[in-house]
Amino acid sequence: MRQILAAARAAGVQVFIAPHHRWRESDLHNHWKTIPPIGAAADKGRVFADGTWGGCFHPDFEPRPGEIVAQEHWLSSGFANTDLDLQLKKHGLRKVIVIGMRANTCIESTVRFAAELGYEVTLVKDAIGSFGQAEMDASLQFNMPAYACAIVSTDEIIGKLSV
Repeated sequence: MRQILAAARAAGVQVFIAPHHRWRESDLHNHWKTIPPIGAAADKGRVFADGTWGGCFHPDFEPRPGEIVAQEHWLSSGFANTDLDLQLKKHGLRKVIVIGMRANTCIESTVRFAAELGYEVTLVKDAIGSFGQAEMDASLQFNMPAYACAIVSTDEIIGKLSV
């Protein structure tokens, strides 16, 4: 992910970041009528708690001036209930390169949603993470090929960005 971000920045590619919602004391999840198990677990564990290690950008991925940080997504998709689609459209973009965490949840959901909205999606298969190889295998072998127009390696995408 570091290599791709550096190559994109060096090539002048507009960077968009779709952060996960950071847990805050003021969140009212306990009043929601429904919450999926993954959301309940994150809420209970205060995953991504604002101001903590898990709720801050890693220094290597800290947004730089001119980079677009979309509204935080609450569950998995970087598009659902955020302004990511609007921001991409405002910049006239129809192609996206997707990297990040977690292959079988956030990445899959974001890739699917992007395809549903008409974006041409390139997924970088060795610049996504998961909690286990089975999750990664299911995503890359069965699910992502149905939605991503291209599934490439870091070396392949860096080669294309460096042209």
